[in-house]
Amino acid sequence: MTELATTLDLPRPYLLFLGDITEPGFAKTAYGLRDWGREQCVGELSCSPDAVTLGLPKLTPAQARAQGARSMIIGVANVGGRILESWMPSLLDALAAGLDLVAGMHTRLVDTPALVAAAERHGRRLIDVRTPPRGIPTATGRKRSGKRLLAVGTDCALGKKYTALAIWKALKKRGVSADFRATGQTGIMIAGSGMPMDAIVSDFEAGAAEILSPGASPDHWDVIEGQGSLFHPAYAAVSLGLLHGSQPDVIVVCHEAGRTHVLGLPEYALPSLEETIDLNLRLGRRTNPAIRCGGISLNTSKLSESEARRLMASESRRLGMPVADPIRGGEEFERLLDACLHG
Repeated sequence: MTELATTLDLPRPYLLFLGDITEPGFAKTAYGLRDWGREQCVGELSCSPDAVTLGLPKLTPAQARAQGARSMIIGVANVGGRILESWMPSLLDALAAGLDLVAGMHTRLVDTPALVAAAERHGRRLIDVRTPPRGIPTATGRKRSGKRLLAVGTDCALGKKYTALAIWKALKKRGVSADFRATGQTGIMIAGSGMPMDAIVSDFEAGAAEILSPGASPDHWDVIEGQGSLFHPAYAAVSLGLLHGSQPDVIVVCHEAGRTHVLGLPEYALPSLEETIDLNLRLGRRTNPAIRCGGISLNTSKLSESEARRLMASESRRLGMPVADPIRGGEEFERLLDACLHG
């Protein structure tokens, strides 16, 4: 069987590069690494005073290297995943300061001649995380042993990775046999392995999802990071391939409180939670007729504690299922875990 993906040996700790990105949703790699691997992040670097900030020390590449950093990670992803010309001075400075470069962009570091030449000159590495393994097969559709939970969403960049990581950690704390299965560059950087689903040719999406989550013991759970949304005008294809190939027993639907339109595409309204549940279950039944929805993961990061608790309670009553913010935790999250495990 094809291996999952090359296990990463990233040079740690990191300096996180934010470029000139002003929308936090496009800096989710940087935020994810800060939130799930803070001990490996020495600081941040941007090339614009208007760029988002992580609240980490602002360091030059030379300062970061002096504090022990071994690489700089491009922690942002613009539309199309391009390496911008405005970033090049900072990327070249990092190589000159003795840092390797790590990225998960669609534009690969090794395909950028100026970076290749600088890396060779300074004896540094260019590490592209979004590189699928070779020999991915087409999907078989055969049922695999073990249990699977897939985080799905109303949109991209609203908490599917955080939800999967939080559920995985909580299951482990309960003594449940579980693995986190990463499907995007940030998750792969955190986990050290995974499958870059949005870099795979569409005919092999479901096959890649099958080998990402192989057969396991009946009581083992694979908690699978979701990608995109079935309703996204650009990214629905990867969501469907992941849904069919992962054959989830349980989905958790992720949504950001207050978001009404697709990130970066304001002309497209988001679907309702009911629509999102219904479409994922209808399409998911193609490869797992027993698929069910365990509940809702609600990103309430822009709300106060009291506002978040009230909203979770009202949405739980309205939908008739658990609604929780996994990052806030609490009784709501415990009920969501119970529903995922036991129905």
